Amino acid sequence: MECISVFDMLKIGVGPSSSHTLGPWRAAERWINELKGANKFDEVEKISVDLYGSLSLTGKGHATDLAIILGLSGADPEVIPTESIDIIIASVKNTNTLAFNNEKSIEFNPETNIIYNRKFLPFHANGMKFTATINGKKSSSKFYSIGGGFVVKEERKNAKKNKEIFKTFPYPIAKGNELLKYCNELNKSISQVVLENEKSLRSDDNINYEMGRIWNTMLECMYVGCHTEGNLPGGLNVRRRAFDMHHKLIGDYTYENPKEWLKAIRNTEVKFRQILKWVSCFALSVNEVNASLGRVVTAPTNGSAGVIPAVLMYYLVIENHEADFKDIKQFLLVAGEIGSIFKKGATISAAMGGCQAEIGVSAAMAAGALCEVLGGSPDQVLIAAEIAMEHHLGLTCDPIAGLVQIPCIERNSMGAIKAINAAELALETDPKNVKVPLDEVVNTMWETAKDMHTKYKETSEGGLAVRVSLSDC
Repeated sequence: MECISVFDMLKIGVGPSSSHTLGPWRAAERWINELKGANKFDEVEKISVDLYGSLSLTGKGHATDLAIILGLSGADPEVIPTESIDIIIASVKNTNTLAFNNEKSIEFNPETNIIYNRKFLPFHANGMKFTATINGKKSSSKFYSIGGGFVVKEERKNAKKNKEIFKTFPYPIAKGNELLKYCNELNKSISQVVLENEKSLRSDDNINYEMGRIWNTMLECMYVGCHTEGNLPGGLNVRRRAFDMHHKLIGDYTYENPKEWLKAIRNTEVKFRQILKWVSCFALSVNEVNASLGRVVTAPTNGSAGVIPAVLMYYLVIENHEADFKDIKQFLLVAGEIGSIFKKGATISAAMGGCQAEIGVSAAMAAGALCEVLGGSPDQVLIAAEIAMEHHLGLTCDPIAGLVQIPCIERNSMGAIKAINAAELALETDPKNVKVPLDEVVNTMWETAKDMHTKYKETSEGGLAVRVSLSDC
């Protein structure tokens, strides 16, 4: 079993998709590093990129072509000013020239040098091949985007290295029952056990710094989404809803930045209907930013990036007005570990498992994390995660026009509400009475994924994607 850090599950990137945007972007970066490592980069004369399977079928709607261009241009998704994305893309399209790793100019026409192949490669549904012409000869390298921004090669050399790191974890965890065993033996909470593993990889200061970056990105994303109006790009003319919802909910409170905004929300009315609306508003805001190539945190994917911020924000502005960074860190540690259990035992790729692998997993992560910060025991945390996933089993991925908009954005709202309810149910549950352990629902999710028809796995060839046409929108 390979090592998966919390910071693998929660990564900063650019929307709209972790597997179709961030993954290909990172693959382009890895290919450039391969060329440099082999001393071939300077000799490259031409470039072409082949996309296969799900990457090809929904690539345009998921901005896969743009991600490839940006990755080949040497831009970093964590830090690139999002306002510069359109400028870089326009330059390449207008000149048919690419600044390869921002070092050398190469002729590159996105319409002909990015090739879409409906064929699925055997290893994974999200395959891509980068080809360079060097001294008149072609040299190719294949990569696979397996969900959540993770990129692998078929030979999995990095995975072998991660397995060695995994052995050095003080508490190696692959399944929920192993996590509970450590919690019981050590008399520690889940977040405490996970933190010990993280400390074997990086210092306390680095952990806190990275946790702060993740939370600040989430908060900024919600803030931007709640203060941006208009329609989303892509042709569906989807109206941003977070702006209007937020305007009604916030009332006359004033603020100057995201942190002041958080404090202002704490002073608003918190009747049941308002709580539902606030949680939905937070979730919608993130995924509207995601849909417009904004910066988000994969949690565990971009398409499901709104669930965890929405539930964490709910805790901060509704449940615990005294909560601080310690609580945020605790929440994210638990969420990341639950996500890693699903990745190890099933999948977080919608191209492999449908939307249950994205919204289902994110709801499970959020439910477990909320349960712990609300005082739940380790058993109850896993109960919360199980309940959340159990009621997402079989959820299909059927984005209209291949865009991460309908039904994806609303599903984050629904996933967040389910996560909160799952946490509350778990807190009222005696672990002795539980019939379905987390590990069994993970196994069931994977079996369901394997049984699911391919057209319901991020291909836009089934479900709403074919029942609703662009003309209807």
